[in-house]
Amino acid sequence: MILDGHDPVSIERAAQALAAGELIGLPTETVYGLAADAGSDGAVAKIFSAKGRPSDHPLIVHLASAAEVPAFAAQVPDFAQALMDAFWPGPLTLILPRRAEAGGAAAGGQDSIGLRCPSHPVAHALLTACARLGVMGLAAPSANLFGRVSPTTAGHVEGEFGDGLLVLDGGPCRVGIESTIVDCTRGAPVLLRPGGISREQVEAACGRSLRSREDLSSPDPRASGTLEAHYAPRAKVRLMDTQALQAALQLLGTEAPRIGVYARTALAATEASVQLRRMPADAEATARELFAVLRRFDEDGVQLIWVERPPASADWEGVSDRLQRAAAA
Repeated sequence: MILDGHDPVSIERAAQALAAGELIGLPTETVYGLAADAGSDGAVAKIFSAKGRPSDHPLIVHLASAAEVPAFAAQVPDFAQALMDAFWPGPLTLILPRRAEAGGAAAGGQDSIGLRCPSHPVAHALLTACARLGVMGLAAPSANLFGRVSPTTAGHVEGEFGDGLLVLDGGPCRVGIESTIVDCTRGAPVLLRPGGISREQVEAACGRSLRSREDLSSPDPRASGTLEAHYAPRAKVRLMDTQALQAALQLLGTEAPRIGVYARTALAATEASVQLRRMPADAEATARELFAVLRRFDEDGVQLIWVERPPASADWEGVSDRLQRAAAA
């Protein structure tokens, strides 16, 4: 059931459902989340069951403000506080040492926990209403079956879980890909997942060099959306450079399968089985529409999705990450 997320009555109804241990679909500026009371192990278990997600794969806890951080985190390093000050509310998740008595199920049993303060007005209104009812944070992974394409509209969520799930409609997501994740448990910031906030922005805000997970000598905490294969449509995704993509299109015959092509370059296709979709020239616009494009290709019944490989520049890092994981599935 989709409700107007800007209606205070809908917000109160959703908050009451969450306080009662139910799940709801929640809009954020990144993607839509499948939300439950982060303090209730039973409610969090419903998320894992609905998504088909392993219970040791941690969830991100969404907070109304930084004032709720002490309810879940045992400590906040100075550089993590600087990142909160710079980017919260916004699309940045921080991995922090977890309070032993808080959020164990949402953290997947780890001694660290991912926290974020979303900037979407509907998310903020709901989190504030939940806090008044004693629900101090919402565990909310993307509202899709585990490993599949994340939803960026309320309709996408309903398509995944049916009309029995209460979904607050906050419109299309402004960012379109999941939050940047920075591990703050190692004495220095470590990038676990790129997103709408770039590594340069993170480094400038906290005054520290941002390490990559590949540089670590010991395993980093498990975190949302960091599996090698993730964000996958039903169709097989293949990343190709411009020359290879055009050559492949020219070799197609009349018996070719239905193919969706997503490319910045203007390409020509002679076969009716090929569906061309132009990728925006800038990374921010591409991120905003990426998951919707992959979902539309699936809806149109394509069997293969060929994507022009994004530029190797820092601003495209988040888009490249999602496409590489989709192609690995």
